Amino acid sequence: MSVPSLAMEDAGDSQHQEARTARLERILRRDGPACVWCGRRLGDPLVPATTEHVVPRVKGGPSWIENEVAACKRCNGERGHRTPAEWLDECERRGWDPSPKLIIASLERLAQAIERRGGQRRARPYLASQLRRLHRRSPYIPRIEVRGAPDRPA
Repeated sequence: MSVPSLAMEDAGDSQHQEARTARLERILRRDGPACVWCGRRLGDPLVPATTEHVVPRVKGGPSWIENEVAACKRCNGERGHRTPAEWLDECERRGWDPSPKLIIASLERLAQAIERRGGQRRARPYLASQLRRLHRRSPYIPRIEVRGAPDRPA
């Protein structure tokens, strides 16, 4: 698979950029080369790829690969600090093709990583509420059971 290049937002430190590029490549191999929010194929010069935190940093989301997905620059910028559920609703309202399955999988991976590594006190309630809301919204997406995750209806 040809991996799209990371959008260069500023020159910055070349070592830091290399690490960001490697993270983006890992995410694209994991999730595929499309924006999780609009479904557009990433890598076209008009659709630059970026990494996005599913649980925003301002809500306590860590900069862990489990909390990152590939998104186009437009979606990453327009989402702002909206919750994943709110932004999925907005993307669908706009007629885009978001991937609730990939967002839920990312949130569940993050819940498992927090369980293993600990910490992330601020992110836990946000993460739990988003998983509940997204599972109610998308009941046919299989659930991954995570100890310490929010109670889920059977």
